[in-house]
Amino acid sequence: MAELIISAIICTHNRAQYLGAAIDSLLAQTLENIEVIVVDNASTDTTAEVVQKRLSDPRLRYVYEATLGLSTARNTGANAAKGDILAYLDDDAVASSQWLASLLEVYQDNDKVAIAGGKVTLLWPPGVNRPPAWLSDDLASGLGAYDLGDQLQYIKNPGLTPRGLNYSLRKTFLDSVGGFDVNLGRVGKNLLSNEELHMTQLALKQGWHVVYVPAALAAHNVSPARLKPSWFLSRSWWQGISECYREQVSGRAGVAQLRWGGERLVRGVYKTVKYVNDPAQRFENLAYAYGQLGYLGSVLRYLVKPPAKSSAI
Repeated sequence: MAELIISAIICTHNRAQYLGAAIDSLLAQTLENIEVIVVDNASTDTTAEVVQKRLSDPRLRYVYEATLGLSTARNTGANAAKGDILAYLDDDAVASSQWLASLLEVYQDNDKVAIAGGKVTLLWPPGVNRPPAWLSDDLASGLGAYDLGDQLQYIKNPGLTPRGLNYSLRKTFLDSVGGFDVNLGRVGKNLLSNEELHMTQLALKQGWHVVYVPAALAAHNVSPARLKPSWFLSRSWWQGISECYREQVSGRAGVAQLRWGGERLVRGVYKTVKYVNDPAQRFENLAYAYGQLGYLGSVLRYLVKPPAKSSAI
């Protein structure tokens, strides 16, 4: 088998304060035969200067993408990449030194692997040693934490798909599905998501493998802004919208969505009241119920004015 070359890609938008550490972690990988691509997604801060300071390393490349959107930026990075494997690291994450080597090994061992991602730990802001009392473990996973144990696992449940901040794909698979769906994934300050879950569903349906690789460890910086209840409510709202869209491209759109969302809303409200004396469980269920409002609003917009043509990638 010919040696597989892996391309590490950072898509970034106005995160100059974290970006340097992310790039440095990729340039310090134990694997030597790599390229590192930074896709500057319409940043207005000092992102370009942060990259410029490191461009003396021939492995590093800078690409500018003017159209705002994470999925658009990911597709731009994929189109620029020379590697057979595409490894995406968030701009506010730091990869362990063996990150790329651990991911590449999985693809070399099994040519049916389409997607692989690793364990994610959290880096709290200065002065913060633990999550706030109102934040449950399940809700904290929204900050990026991802841990399925210390053994390599083949993912069968799309809900356990690797986190996008520590994520890789075989390029032939990504090309075969037409790239990342630009209607999913963050765009500016909106928190659309579910693009990784959608990719896993496509891969499993087509007979590919999706793998959790614990040795491919990355740490994710938790910004102070994400330790506020309002951030989690906003994230849940957009999660609901994302779920509605994912169902639409999967051919499940229709009046039944109103029933599904309504049942989940009632369940969330009931549990919010049930756990009124437990701050973490109370807020988790409140956020869940709030997300269903976003879902139902998106369903109603679809039913009132369905798109002229809808197709899955």
